[in-house]
Amino acid sequence: MSINWITRAETSTDIPALREISLAAFDTPLEADLIDALRADSSWIDGLSIVATDQGGRAIGHALLTRCHIDDRPALCLGPVAVRPEYQRAGVGSAAIRASLRAAKELGEHFVTVLGHPAYYPRFGFARASDHGIGLSIDVPDEAMMALTLDADHPLPSGTVRYATPFGI
Repeated sequence: MSINWITRAETSTDIPALREISLAAFDTPLEADLIDALRADSSWIDGLSIVATDQGGRAIGHALLTRCHIDDRPALCLGPVAVRPEYQRAGVGSAAIRASLRAAKELGEHFVTVLGHPAYYPRFGFARASDHGIGLSIDVPDEAMMALTLDADHPLPSGTVRYATPFGI
């Protein structure tokens, strides 16, 4: 049985629940603290923090896109993505990610990067960033740095990804 999770943009009333989701999904509070720092940073873009809810409206997952750059070209960074442990592997994260990518495209964004699990993110269209001449200023496993264009008329630019200050990269 397939469940159609409900997705929508974050509202201010979601903030405590989203922090709880991140604290439950990760071993440390680093991701929850990062989201709080990004919310206060100029990299935050209203409408690109996506909440996934159950049928009763309870927040159970979250995907975040914030501003980054590939050299001087505006792009987005996907992450953190978090799902309450009891809902993991049920499609909640996928629903939130797909909704965030749709919202980004609707806002006229073209490029998205992600530093994440190489077996998970290709299902959304992400490919190895180095194949497009995209890299980071720090060493990461090559297969973990991925990028996606949201519009075939705008091929991925090459360059170095510059994340928002709260990422510390």
